[in-house]
Amino acid sequence: MSATAPPAPPTEEQVQEELVRLEAYRNQLNAVIQQHQILSASRQDHVRARESLDGVDRAPANAELLLPLGAEAFVRGSVDRASAVLVGIGSGVLVEMERPKVTELLADRLVRIDQAVHDLENQMTTLDERIQILSRRLDAVARASASSDVGGD
Repeated sequence: MSATAPPAPPTEEQVQEELVRLEAYRNQLNAVIQQHQILSASRQDHVRARESLDGVDRAPANAELLLPLGAEAFVRGSVDRASAVLVGIGSGVLVEMERPKVTELLADRLVRIDQAVHDLENQMTTLDERIQILSRRLDAVARASASSDVGGD
């Protein structure tokens, strides 16, 4: 019977390749995290827009509302519930749409945003797993190298 030899330690070149791969995974993870943050902010904006439309529809006729301008600035006003809504469709382009269509559009966008967030979370999990595996492997190589240096004195 022959005993199987322990696997050969990785070469310096292999270790360097894994370090480069680890850095690439970390960079990808950071980029995905940034995309996740952007989508989360967009989701919040869409939810607020939908809730604002619902609030306007529930308000009594000619009720005075605070209309947000941004940067925590508001103007007092009232909204004609029969009037159309301007909604952005991308690249700074606005279109005028009837309220029910805008509500439907916002709901559709939320579904797409939620799916994109879910996909990004899956990518984040996959990248994190790859980072953990590579980190453990590189740690094991470093420990093995350190113990062989100590034993080789």
